[in-house]
Amino acid sequence: MTTDFPKGFVWGASTSAYQIEGATGADGRGPSIWDTFVRVPGAIYHGENADIACDHYYRLEADLDLISQLGLKAYRFSIAWPRLQPDGRSINPAGLDFYDRLVDGLLARNVMPIATLYHWDLPQALQDQGGWSSRSTIDCFADYTSVVVRRLGDRIGRWITINEPWVAAFVGHLEGRHAPGIRDDAKAVTVAHHLLLAHARGLERIRDAAPRAKAGISLNLSDVLPASRAAADIAAAARVDMFENRLFLSPLFRGAYPDDAYEYWAGVTDFDFVLDGDLAAISQPMDFLGVNFYEQHRVAADPDHLGSASNIVRGARKLQPAPPITAGDVAIRPDALYSLLTRVHKEWTNLPLWITESGIALHDYVGPDGRCHDPERIDYYDRHFRAAARAMEDGVPLHGYILWSLMDNFEWAAGYWPRFGLVYVDYATQMRLPKSSAEWFRKVIAANAIATRDLLTDGQVDPTVVDQASVDSSRKPMRAV
Repeated sequence: MTTDFPKGFVWGASTSAYQIEGATGADGRGPSIWDTFVRVPGAIYHGENADIACDHYYRLEADLDLISQLGLKAYRFSIAWPRLQPDGRSINPAGLDFYDRLVDGLLARNVMPIATLYHWDLPQALQDQGGWSSRSTIDCFADYTSVVVRRLGDRIGRWITINEPWVAAFVGHLEGRHAPGIRDDAKAVTVAHHLLLAHARGLERIRDAAPRAKAGISLNLSDVLPASRAAADIAAAARVDMFENRLFLSPLFRGAYPDDAYEYWAGVTDFDFVLDGDLAAISQPMDFLGVNFYEQHRVAADPDHLGSASNIVRGARKLQPAPPITAGDVAIRPDALYSLLTRVHKEWTNLPLWITESGIALHDYVGPDGRCHDPERIDYYDRHFRAAARAMEDGVPLHGYILWSLMDNFEWAAGYWPRFGLVYVDYATQMRLPKSSAEWFRKVIAANAIATRDLLTDGQVDPTVVDQASVDSSRKPMRAV
């Protein structure tokens, strides 16, 4: 079976501003909703915060050199709205200067910058005025987009408007596990709509300020399966699919919310927040769709289930996944990535697709030899790359694969225990140590630039990269040389 990646396929890694930058009070940056939320007792694992995080703000040049040394062809980062507009409106020149240096540093190292405009760090000043439940925040986001793109649009050719609106809306406004910590069903679905509308206004401002740039949105999409062939389980899985996938795909690509969304929220809201012209704006053409992939869910009907943390759809229960799973109890299912990519392409859009996040949480550590060996991460990416290649062979227009994450970082409510990075971070010393997976990925990228066909043949990882005895012999990793 031929499993070539096409010439020009883009390999990279990603981060977000709040998770790595630190310097939360430096050079005029204002507080975000996350700076407020991390101070809520019990909100964050071990009461941790991102005041320092990876200290990236002060270690920019060294981190840029690290990106170059890893051979990344693209780096996806987010821009901290409160660093640029401390109150959500007025401009902070020092914030713009920081991202100038970041973008120029990437280009000087021949790395493609991919900028995300909103990765959940709303200025607290705007939250105090209603946050995303207020339409005025949409106008502020549009103005913020103009400020950013007018400054950086001459050097950034690919923009993501909003990262994972599902998480910002429902984990932040229904579960309350994320900032701003609200638990209100009607408000959450209103926020989801407003985030989609902010995406639309952001697109318009990008087109105006940088008409040659490519712009899209990143959605966290999941592969949803019924627990059985029983009609009740199929219906429950359809509700979860609506909640996590179709609630966003349908307005973006069909200009309408799914009928079962209105049914699900009947008695909670009548969708009066959807005004004339909103859905036409949301469904305007974009240039690509970013897919953040982590999960497959098997769903069973449970009429008595009223919703709970991470299992929030009423009448439906996500089953505990069977092994293999990540350290965060997430199922490892490469075939689910194939299924999701092919479904999105066949059912929803012919747009180019980018995997803008994909990764595995592990309990990584530095061993007695002074290295961080993570063969499970190598195996994870090897099998997911193969699944992506298979989807492309079946016609999916996948243009890039951006890993989560460049380095270990502050993982929101989970604090610092989950490690997703290609690079190990010792938070006490801020030492960066590329893991075995980083060296493996560097060789994959280099080999891909020379002979893509050889990447996905049966072979073994270079023994200088990882102890092969620790890799399941039934899974043959992608050859790195």
